[in-house]
Amino acid sequence: MPVVITHRPLLAVLVSLLAAVAILFSDRRPNLRETWSFLAAVIKCALVFSLLPDVLQHGSLEAAYIELLPGLALHLRADLFGLMFALLASVLWLVTTLYSIGYMRHGHYGHQTGYFACFAVCVSAAIGIAFSANLLTFFIFYEILTIATYPLVVHDRHDEALSGGRKYLAYTLGAGQMLLIAGISIAIIAPGASFQPGGFLAGRASVGVLTLLFILAMIGVSVKAAIMPLHSWLPAAMVAPTPVSALLHAVAVVKAGTFGCIRIIHYVFGIDVLHAMGAAMIVALLASTTILVASIRALGEQNLKRRLAYSTVSQLSYIVLGAAIGTPAALAGAMFHIVAHGFMKITLFFCAGAIYVKTHKLEIPDLGGLGRQMPITFGAFTIGALGLAGTPLCVGFISKWNLGLGALQGGHALFLIVLVVSGLLNFAYFFPIVYRAFFGNPEQTFTFDEAPVTVWLPLAITAVVSIVLGVYPNLGASAYDLAWQAAERVLAGEASAGVVR
Repeated sequence: MPVVITHRPLLAVLVSLLAAVAILFSDRRPNLRETWSFLAAVIKCALVFSLLPDVLQHGSLEAAYIELLPGLALHLRADLFGLMFALLASVLWLVTTLYSIGYMRHGHYGHQTGYFACFAVCVSAAIGIAFSANLLTFFIFYEILTIATYPLVVHDRHDEALSGGRKYLAYTLGAGQMLLIAGISIAIIAPGASFQPGGFLAGRASVGVLTLLFILAMIGVSVKAAIMPLHSWLPAAMVAPTPVSALLHAVAVVKAGTFGCIRIIHYVFGIDVLHAMGAAMIVALLASTTILVASIRALGEQNLKRRLAYSTVSQLSYIVLGAAIGTPAALAGAMFHIVAHGFMKITLFFCAGAIYVKTHKLEIPDLGGLGRQMPITFGAFTIGALGLAGTPLCVGFISKWNLGLGALQGGHALFLIVLVVSGLLNFAYFFPIVYRAFFGNPEQTFTFDEAPVTVWLPLAITAVVSIVLGVYPNLGASAYDLAWQAAERVLAGEASAGVVR
């Protein structure tokens, strides 16, 4: 198949970087600052969507690369898996921009220019991660994302925010150094270190060396994926404004971590190399433990955002579990769950923000009767919660069905049991919130009184999309097809390498 060269992946990365500069120069003109944010989000979304027909036809699109040294280049490529992640990030950035404008204005937050500029850089880094063709490019954008997110985590500048920010940097920058060591070593073993479906390290070094490199690389990406015990930065970062929490959980940071886990497992090492090292089952067991322990931990949290944070820790490990199982359905389910979780979890955090804007309450015992005051907000919350629990007709059911099917394909009934128990735990920690909101005793007599339209409209949109994708998973962006085609290419890559499963 001929190589197709295009500048659109690079333009998709650059557009929000340029917007960040324009935002900084519009400090004293809030309307113009927010116009730059929204315009860049629209352009980025259009550029990423323009890649879809060509990637579906050709499998990938190459951007011109910059060779720094022989075998070492900055290189962008839009492949099936990367495009799926880029589509998610660009669409959710567009919605989050609208939400952020309403939330930050009505919350009377300071430092809004820096907020919108850093947000733009973060999404630019997320698109760069999605389109990275090799480990060097991936690492650069991965670290840019870490640094650009820090000002958002500490946005309020109070002691708790600064403490959460320090913890975030300690975890993510420390993990980044592990990834750097692994990346340099892999580039020495396999010059270029370009991502390849099925991996490219089979037979390149001894099992001992490959095992060490795998441990380093996985620590590097697993921190952002919040795999236990590397997760505690994520609940601590919930001191940030709610749109930042949405960024962390749905648009960029943790999704970059799970995206990186799949890249490392299936585009650098290959699942059969992991089996040879005995690492696949260890990763799957760590992910399963995280799924269950984080779900149980969520039950004990009385702050809504912290409960959602532990829910995210659990849900992210579904993706890592599917990648470690490595069967066609499990891998496709893991990839698609990046999209499914993105829409469902951003809905829940948008709802938390709407509740806070309207009532300044986030403690779950204080939410009694609020569902009757804010039916749109809590209706959307109910949809997101049902989806995360794997309820049919919600998008979360599709990804979890494939994960369960993939577990059975691999002969791992234990992991199917983990998925079922986790679904029940999801009901256990979400249902009391919904019940209390709609049927609990309110502190006062409420009438219909939602948050401002710029706050409730985005959460209504993402909730509707969570339902629509649960019925028509390919609608709009062909995300389900992208996930399955990417999974099939990975397995075909392993087969072509002549590895016997």
